[in-house]
Amino acid sequence: MKTVIHRANERGFANHGWLQANHSFSFANYFDKDKIQFGALRVLNDDVISPNMGFGTHPHDNMEIITIPLKGVLKHRDNMGDAWIPVVPGEVQVMSAGTGVQHSEINGSSNEHLSLFQIWIIPNKRNVTPRYDQKTFDAEGRKNKLQTLVSSIDENHEESLKIHQNAIISRIDLDKGKTLNYHLKSKNHGVYVMNIFGNHTINGNSLDTRDAIGVFDTDSFDITANEDTGLLFIEVPMA
Repeated sequence: MKTVIHRANERGFANHGWLQANHSFSFANYFDKDKIQFGALRVLNDDVISPNMGFGTHPHDNMEIITIPLKGVLKHRDNMGDAWIPVVPGEVQVMSAGTGVQHSEINGSSNEHLSLFQIWIIPNKRNVTPRYDQKTFDAEGRKNKLQTLVSSIDENHEESLKIHQNAIISRIDLDKGKTLNYHLKSKNHGVYVMNIFGNHTINGNSLDTRDAIGVFDTDSFDITANEDTGLLFIEVPMA
């Protein structure tokens, strides 16, 4: 088993006033030659956005974009529809940019900061028809068990959102003292584990809030929660 550890305080950071952005991988003005991507995972941004602020209309193409609000309310609008769509904690949003899409993302609250993860995954199909979807996931569904949020559009997994890549995004909330044995889908896959909160141990490595570890070249591995812990798993092809 091989691992790569990214400590929370070693991430790229950008203070734009209205946006406090932590970058797990090279993004915008942050560049680290050792942190370009993890397999097909290209971006994992941990953003805090001020009330009434956000990203104005901008383009994307040929990228699978997943947004997970953690606190506050996100509002999304794109050129596939005119309405502002709210996305709140407990929901997940996916957008296949494909041949090209224009969208805006803002903090929908006038008094509360918005905290979210934004994930970009390189697709296995280019120039697809753009699409958007979102879904609510019950927190009880990840209590000491894996809850699949996103999977491949080519698979029949009705409970999850779909993207154009052989990837799996899942969450779990582990109680203190609990252990999870995570099985990778393929020997050609790796999984990037982001610690949302708490402390856990993988392969002898202790990881705190917002620390992350990439695990690959293995069939499975154990995770032990040293305290109540929330984890995000992003499993992707490594080649």
